[in-house]
Amino acid sequence: MKGERLDRLLARLGLGSRKEVARVVRSGQVRVAGQVVRDPAFHVPPGARLEVNGQPLAVRRHHHVLLHKPAGYVTSRKEGPSVFALLEGFPTRDLSPVGRLDKDTEGLLLFTTDGELLHRLTHPRHKVEKRYLVHLEHPATGEDQKAFGEGLVLEGTRLLPAELSWDQDPTRVELVLREGRFHQVKRMFQARGNRVLYLKRLSLGPLTLGDLPVGQARYLSPEEEEALYRAVGIFTDLLRGRW
Repeated sequence: MKGERLDRLLARLGLGSRKEVARVVRSGQVRVAGQVVRDPAFHVPPGARLEVNGQPLAVRRHHHVLLHKPAGYVTSRKEGPSVFALLEGFPTRDLSPVGRLDKDTEGLLLFTTDGELLHRLTHPRHKVEKRYLVHLEHPATGEDQKAFGEGLVLEGTRLLPAELSWDQDPTRVELVLREGRFHQVKRMFQARGNRVLYLKRLSLGPLTLGDLPVGQARYLSPEEEEALYRAVGIFTDLLRGRW
């Protein structure tokens, strides 16, 4: 068996575009089976050990599953009905949700087997954007926008600045957060004297729901995986020998 081209394999693992990984290979940062390989067209034998800056790439071979969560399901293995019931055919035993959506909240919910990726996506230090569609009991105001933009204080803790916007109807708004705290969206509007009637997560970092039907799940594409790893700096850290 001939094996896969090195540049194509590295790109598929999320290390960048074919052109970018070719530069990495030519710089001598990649080893295959313990040997430095500088030819991007080198065919990697099946099962061969890959390293970038001395770090094994086996840890990068993970599953990432995107679910269009419907209302009525909980992000838990111990309670039901569970979102894991919607992942039939996927390796549910090894998958962990990236954050949680409340039982009555719909939208994008990501699962991964990569613990480092999960940590970076959920830690406030990386400021990964999460965009929500929110229906409110009362119209949002310019003062709400200002308060959210400056960083709302909840129970003595100042939140990261958030972006609140709407088109014609201020009871139908979009909110962009860069952190994820317990019931954060609902608590933010409650602190402003308003109530969330409907909540849906539209995006997480570079990921969007696209045309994925409610209740359905799919694996991320190689392009989505690459964008996700880039969004949290894992690709950069690999090249600098920090991961």
